[in-house]
Amino acid sequence: MTSTAQAPQPGAGTAHPEHLGHVIFIAAAAAMGGFLFGYDSSVINGAVEAIRDRYDVGPATLAQVIAIALIGCAIGAATAGRIADRIGRIRCMQIASVLFTISAVGSALPFALWDLAFWRIVGGFAIGMASVIGPAYIAEVAPPAYRGRLGSFQQAAIVIGIAISQLVNWGLLNAAGGNQRGQLMGLEAWQVMLGVMVIPAVLYGMLSFAIPESPRFLLSVGKRERAKAILAEVEGKGVDLDARVGEIEHAMRSEHRSTFKDLLGGGFFFKPIVWVGIGLSVFQQFVGINVAFYYSSTLWQSVGVDPTQSFFYSFTTSIINIVGTVIAMIFVDRIGRKPLALIGSAGMVVGLALEAWAFSYDLVDGKLPATQGWVALVAAHVFVLFFALSWGVVVWVFLGEMFPNRIRAAALGVAASAQWIANWAITASFPSLASWNLSATYVIYTVFAALSIPFVLKFVKETKGKALEEMG
Repeated sequence: MTSTAQAPQPGAGTAHPEHLGHVIFIAAAAAMGGFLFGYDSSVINGAVEAIRDRYDVGPATLAQVIAIALIGCAIGAATAGRIADRIGRIRCMQIASVLFTISAVGSALPFALWDLAFWRIVGGFAIGMASVIGPAYIAEVAPPAYRGRLGSFQQAAIVIGIAISQLVNWGLLNAAGGNQRGQLMGLEAWQVMLGVMVIPAVLYGMLSFAIPESPRFLLSVGKRERAKAILAEVEGKGVDLDARVGEIEHAMRSEHRSTFKDLLGGGFFFKPIVWVGIGLSVFQQFVGINVAFYYSSTLWQSVGVDPTQSFFYSFTTSIINIVGTVIAMIFVDRIGRKPLALIGSAGMVVGLALEAWAFSYDLVDGKLPATQGWVALVAAHVFVLFFALSWGVVVWVFLGEMFPNRIRAAALGVAASAQWIANWAITASFPSLASWNLSATYVIYTVFAALSIPFVLKFVKETKGKALEEMG
């Protein structure tokens, strides 16, 4: 599944739909998948300690339950494009909505640890589908003049979803008297935290019935008049609809469907540019960013912060994540992708190194000494801020732009797969590493943040201001 990226016909690039608010609604509704992506990814943060206690599991088993959703993510991302090309973008969204709903109910009412893990995989599959279908649909429906701004809805929705999940978790924990296993509505608090996702999941499904199918998909199945009607709806009636339809059909006929074989060569299995994309994906994860979203409440409790405060700090970290993402969206086209990545790497090194230093001190009465505790807290927020204003956004911009047209789709798929694998490696290893030596764990993340600087300087080329045809 690919989006229409061809040059617009005269007038299309500056076309303004009569009902811009409706177009914004369409993009926002599609971006609800991104909201659920963020929500489902991070809501488990509020349940980690309760799951450990209820099922009496060690760090290695706990890590697998947390990380196993990423298997579903990888499968969902790999298959979403084919599903959407076969049955349509809207139907794909509706399937994801159903899977999110089933996962929320199942996770809230598990019989045992094994079926909780299964529902996590189901939710992961939905996350993977949402990560692919949202951006593709928005790119295909958005008027050319607004494509960039409307496309940013997906990333904004993801970080808002993360923040809302942490706020809901904090509110539910307070309602349960600060006890993750306290009773709420006849369930333990952590079960309610996981079950609340039913609300946005059902809303996502309802919104999918209120937005039109992608004109590109409609043309692929021969529904030309319906495609024209939707183009008039989203791009304005002043646009030459026959020319726009012809333009999209021409692009679809001339597209080269890149395959895995196209990526091979260069002496080290893959072409060098593919390795650069893989490197960006791996570095993005190996700095330990998802520890901040999957395990932050557990992390703070392990150094003596009480559960209610630890949940609140998880929420404030998510707010910082939103702030950083907005900064990146403002500056990525102004100062460039590469400088922003370097600034972010330097800031992450400082934040992670300070966390490693703070966690190296012995606990006093079950808590970090006051100075080290405050340094750890501030440094964690600094780390998330610099990640969000750089690598959190820049890597996806790079991956969308850096590959030659002939291999872009396949190379992006490989790089995204590398990202899910790296995400799994960090998520699955953190509990065991933290039990071994929390400070040393953060030293490892600091080293990867530091190594990302020479990697970007030597191997990554700036893509700002270049046409996609110039890449490679």
